Order: sequence, then C-alpha cells, then structure tokens
Amino acid sequence: MYIGIDLGGTNIAAGLVDESGKILYTKSTPTLASRGYKDVISDMNRLVKEIIEESKVEKNEIKAIGIGIPGLADKDGNVIFCVNLGWENIPLRKMMEEELNIPVFIDNDATVAALAEYEFGAMKGCQSGVLLTLGTGVGGGIVLNGEVYSGAHGVGSEIGHMIIGENFYNCNCGKNGCFETFASSTAIIRYAQKLIKEGNTDTKILELAEGDLEKINAKIIFDCAKEGDRVAKMAVDRLVKYLVIGIFNIVNFMDPEVIALGGGVSNAGEYLLNLVRQEYEKNKFFKTLPAAKIELAKFKNDAGILGAAMLGKHGVK
Repeated sequence: MYIGIDLGGTNIAAGLVDESGKILYTKSTPTLASRGYKDVISDMNRLVKEIIEESKVEKNEIKAIGIGIPGLADKDGNVIFCVNLGWENIPLRKMMEEELNIPVFIDNDATVAALAEYEFGAMKGCQSGVLLTLGTGVGGGIVLNGEVYSGAHGVGSEIGHMIIGENFYNCNCGKNGCFETFASSTAIIRYAQKLIKEGNTDTKILELAEGDLEKINAKIIFDCAKEGDRVAKMAVDRLVKYLVIGIFNIVNFMDPEVIALGGGVSNAGEYLLNLVRQEYEKNKFFKTLPAAKIELAKFKNDAGILGAAMLGKHGVK
C-alpha cells in the first residue's frame, strides 16, 4: 500500500491507496502556509501517522509516500520552489523521511495527476501521454515510456509557459504569449470581459453575472456558448483555437499516444471535447497518419491523492 499527499495552497489531502488504485482512507487539513514550511511539513507527517493509526494498517505495509506539490522539486526530493506556499529550496524528502522512516517521492501536482491518468484513467494502456490541466493556469504532466518525465532539472513539464502567440495581456511569469494566457479559465474570462468592455453587451453572460464583470466565470461562458450566445461562442472559439495550437506543438515534438484534458475548464465536458477534436482533425499536419487521441481526464478531486500514491509506487520499483 501507498500514501498519497496532495499539497495544495488551501488544503492538504492525504489518502491510503492500494495497488489497484482504490483509495481506502483519507484525511485532510488546512495548509495555512503563512505559518512557515516547518509547520506545514509537521501537518503532513501528522496526517500520515493518523492515517496509519486510524486505518489500522501496519506501518511496514506502507511501501512509500508520494507527494504532489504546486511547484517544482528536484530528483533528490528538495522543493525548488512553490510560489503559492512561499517555499524555496526546502529539503522536503529528508525532513519527512527522518520523521516517518518511509521512502518519500515528490513531484509537481500536474505530473502526479498525469500518473493517475496513466495508471487508471485516460492514458491507461499507453506508454506515452500528456495531461493538460486547464485551470487558473495551464499545468502539464508527461508520461514517457511508462514513467513520469520532468526533465533533467525538474522543469520539463511547464507546458503552460510555452509561447504560442501574442496576447493582449502578459502572463504572471512576465512573458507575453504563454499557453496559459490563451487556454485557461483565466484566459477565457479575461477575453470575455474584454469583448464586453469593447461594446459587445448583447450577451447573457452579463445577466448571469448580475451585471458585474468580476463575477464572470468559465462555467457561465460555456453555459452561454452552449445556448448559442454570440459573445460566449467568440470566447470559447478563441480558447479552442489556441488550445489546439498548443496541442499541435506537443504532438510535433513528442507524438504522444494520448493528450488528456483536465482541470476546471474540462468540466465543460463533451461540448469542449468535441470542439477541440473538430479543430484538431481539421488542422492535422499528417492527415493520413494516426495521431494522438484527445480525451477528457477521468479523475477530478481524487487525482492528486491517487497520482501521488502512484508516484510512490513507481519510486520504489
């Protein structure tokens, strides 16, 4: 058995997972990162101990602990940085292994979510695949030859920051044209707001947002687009266009078997998937050859715990 920990900016969720991917027991606690990294790590250690005690498993049955972090870690288990937590150069593996005496493995949260999809979800049965998490930004997780791939320096899956065009606003990283400024929930919201500010007020988006541009969210935009709202469709079509450009960039340099779409934007479901597939098929470079399948990610809230646990499983192979 394995323990997976999903370390988020708001909550820490941990779970006991068996070899088949069944989550047997879970616990969570607020992250409260402002207290400092030592207290947060102490909370993770406490959750592990409580899970072992309350689930009545023997400690020696736990083969490894995997942790998905909202940032980057090196191969020695040191957190390079987690911007949202204010962490930089934290020896996370060492601190937890010294306390728990269980092997610990750490990687980016999108990477571990990709591992969950590889083991049990949209990428099951494949040797290579990419998970795109379309949320506030765009995260990426890469599975290559059956193992997670984060590059030589741990930054190989920062797909959201590849440049795919010139945009009307800069990314939080300071660059202009990052993938996530075109294909995230933030991107579609900001573009819808831009259209309305430019005079396109004949839209149900405003009604559902109670006339407040700041209350617009991705769900409102997709719901309106499904009903044929002109402004909403413009916003969705733009997101789809650039999402597929990003997908083709991935296909051209990696040629994966599957590209799975996860994150909050993927909650638009089959509606989004069909639009993406249509745009993808229309613009395929090698039209007569097979290409990556585009699928919806299977796992939502459980992806972090399950993927982190599988990171532990792969780590102790």
